[in-house]
Amino acid sequence: MRTENCLVELGTEELPPKALKSLGEAFATQFEAALTQADLSFGSVSWFAAPRRLAVYVSALAEGQADKVVEKRGPAVSAAFDADGNPTKAAQGWARGNGISVEEAERLVTDKGEWLLHKAHVPGQSVAQLLEGLINQAVSKLPIPKPMRWGNYNTQFIRPVHTLCVLYGSEVVNVSVLGLTSGRTVQGHRFHGESRFELDHADNYAAALEKQYVLADFEARKDKVRQQLEDAANTLSLAPDYNEELLEEIASLVEWPVVLQAGFDKAFLEVPKEALIYTMKDDQKYVPLLDSSGNLSNTFLFVSNIESQDPTQVISGNEKVIRPRLADAEFFFNSDKKTTLESRLDSLATVLFQKQLGTLKEKSERISALAGFIATQIDANETQAARAGLLAKTDLMSNMVMEFPDVQGVMGKYYALNDGEDAPVAEALYEQYMPRFAGDSLPSSGVSASVALADKLDTLVGIFGIGQLPKGDKDPFALRRAAIGVLRIITELSLPLDLDVLVAKAVNVYGNKLTNQDTQTQVVDFVLGRFTALLQDQDVAIDVIQAVAARRPTKPADYLARVNAVAAFKALEESEALAAANKRVANILAKQNVEVTSEVHIDSTLLTEDAEKALNSALVNAQLQVNEALASQDYQRILTTLATLREVIDNFFDNVMVMADDAAVKQNRLALLSLLRQLFLTTADISILAKS
Repeated sequence: MRTENCLVELGTEELPPKALKSLGEAFATQFEAALTQADLSFGSVSWFAAPRRLAVYVSALAEGQADKVVEKRGPAVSAAFDADGNPTKAAQGWARGNGISVEEAERLVTDKGEWLLHKAHVPGQSVAQLLEGLINQAVSKLPIPKPMRWGNYNTQFIRPVHTLCVLYGSEVVNVSVLGLTSGRTVQGHRFHGESRFELDHADNYAAALEKQYVLADFEARKDKVRQQLEDAANTLSLAPDYNEELLEEIASLVEWPVVLQAGFDKAFLEVPKEALIYTMKDDQKYVPLLDSSGNLSNTFLFVSNIESQDPTQVISGNEKVIRPRLADAEFFFNSDKKTTLESRLDSLATVLFQKQLGTLKEKSERISALAGFIATQIDANETQAARAGLLAKTDLMSNMVMEFPDVQGVMGKYYALNDGEDAPVAEALYEQYMPRFAGDSLPSSGVSASVALADKLDTLVGIFGIGQLPKGDKDPFALRRAAIGVLRIITELSLPLDLDVLVAKAVNVYGNKLTNQDTQTQVVDFVLGRFTALLQDQDVAIDVIQAVAARRPTKPADYLARVNAVAAFKALEESEALAAANKRVANILAKQNVEVTSEVHIDSTLLTEDAEKALNSALVNAQLQVNEALASQDYQRILTTLATLREVIDNFFDNVMVMADDAAVKQNRLALLSLLRQLFLTTADISILAKS
């Protein structure tokens, strides 16, 4: 069957830059799914996306579907004919529906009986017949939150669509999509290229557009922006400050990227660099430049969409645009410094944190009390932690943060230093929101960690305390992120903190504001539940996590130590047999209603078999080592010690009948198994590692 490469392009008005990449990917994904569903053979599907176009390119697309033979089963033979052998109405109706007579039907014989059968030959449809439906199907499934209408069209899309190019090799496929009829017309660059031109072949799409000053390949365009930024920065011996998100947004704004260099008055560098960087990157999509010490330069880079014959005019225009934004930041900074953070506390009383939980001032007072308490638990400065907690939200009332919300915390640090607050207090105001996202840095000091934990725990306890638990993917207060932040701070900084203790204190600080009687248990379980996702991201096996979770250790650092120990134990040769033995022991004890406790009495005079004597002796020796290792939470040593018991455990089960006729002997042997189980449970429920 003939194959050709196929191109489908929607030529649009400027698409939303933050959505461009996801639209391009979705178009390819949905179109590929439609082709697969239609049983059309093809090689691969790739996508193009630029500010004024979305396109998919399909390699080696078959010119049509393969013919099929479809088996259509009819009524059972026993129901298809009457006593005289004449076709029944059921058989006749089925035959008519298939365009045959009953006599032409074949027979299908199975173990369960015999049925009438018709093998229908279904000719495949051509690409020309199918493409319109497939394209419309893919377009209808694009992630468009707010579709719009334009002109006299009744159709809706994310932006007005002006051209529709559908080529199968060099042939135009006649289809109708979004009110447009297909052709071979494509839009060039708005200023450099032809406004519209005709494409001769699907294979020439990218090359033809490049001649028209359009880089249609999103990744290639992004890489070109990146390379130009790096090259321009290197010539200045500076480093460009951008991330993938900014790079993708810039690439979504231009068809033909040209990086230019501009500057601003050095006097603006007296303003905290974070505020300047924020307005350059977020408001203008400029790329700031930093020196080797991380200081901001008054030179910056920006990406133009044209190759200007007089780039100085473009540069001058962008310098004029940025100046008033920087002047605003300078004015807000100088104005804010005239008012201390402490004097802003009363203004926090005018802002609600949450209707049932009170104002931001009340939240600040709670954070202060909780941060001070946490500081005492980790040997940090209690006074500084409490002070930082009290001032934590005051910069929200500053002009700078009201204008540039993303610099909250950052400005708190600068204003605190301006007010003469202790350096650890100022740093804690900046670091209170850490970690803000996956992989973000953690607080750098005990004071900062205390405030960051207090802020997150206050939110968790408060929202749970009024019964507004996260449901499904709805988490308006970002409680999952807060819980993961708590876990990361405690585990990665190795803090000796107990969630039960911290949450109990947070509940107490709230006083009578909380209505949920199960707040403490629910919050602790919720935070511990986040460990699963956190650890799985680190490639920890799910059964290892479940084995530890079964013991519900509430100290996150202790939890992590157990996980690491169980993961190491699982790699041992003995682990599989010991896990199976633990499962067997757990089942025996459960059936006999024996509760595993720390107090186990074994009567050595009732030990008659050599195998049970050997197990008892080994357990007594292991218990001494386990208790010693437990004092330092050396779980790896505990499990390594218990791994040496494999031989005596196997020997016990091979040679000793636990359910002895003598009740006293039976109970003594159950006690022996209870001690064995209890020693393993000091770390985790190893039985969960057993293969089912």
